[in-house]
Amino acid sequence: NEWVGVNCGIMDQMISAAGVAGNALLIDCRTLDLEPVPLPVGTVVVILDTATRRGLVDSAYNERRERCEEAARELGVPALRDVSPEDLTAAAGRLDPTTLRRARHVVTENVRTLAAAEAMKRGDAVEVGRLMNESHASLRDDFEVSTDTLDLFSSLAREAPGCFGARMTGAGFGGCAVALVAEDEAERFVAQVGETYAERTGLKPAIYVTRATAGAAIVHHNQALDA
Repeated sequence: NEWVGVNCGIMDQMISAAGVAGNALLIDCRTLDLEPVPLPVGTVVVILDTATRRGLVDSAYNERRERCEEAARELGVPALRDVSPEDLTAAAGRLDPTTLRRARHVVTENVRTLAAAEAMKRGDAVEVGRLMNESHASLRDDFEVSTDTLDLFSSLAREAPGCFGARMTGAGFGGCAVALVAEDEAERFVAQVGETYAERTGLKPAIYVTRATAGAAIVHHNQALDA
């Protein structure tokens, strides 16, 4: 993190190393406990690349992190995971408006993440999608890391056939959104969303229909030949 100049987290590294086929990965960033959570049957995750690039060092990513740490200090907790939405509402007067919004995103996103994991365990794609939509709104309005193209792509995705929900992904300020889509509607979804996005923006997006696979592993020479 210090070498690249961005106070980033551990999610990308963890899922790359510890991913389980067919599952999302619930990560406890304090204990590093990992829990594979099955994605709803009959769905795929569609990655929507806006064709806009971001530079995290040049963006306000580090400032968002600093605001959250400031909020935790003011509230007297090690991290915002130790604050409930009710706690934050009660202490709102102790934070300036911008810091309050940043903290509110993190606190409510933690609640949404746990709720999404439970919905996945039930196979409830509709609820997972609803939570994804709420997450995007929070990232846009409270954390303020979305962009016009991310908002547009996410909105177009929600209007397309078979989409349960969509949100920006990653640190924001450009890059990609993701959508949870019914597998049997994926082809129509990709065609409609890609065409409309290109017409509205003049950009050529890249869209990938994906499925969760296992994390990185050593592939021995004989295994590679057999594959």
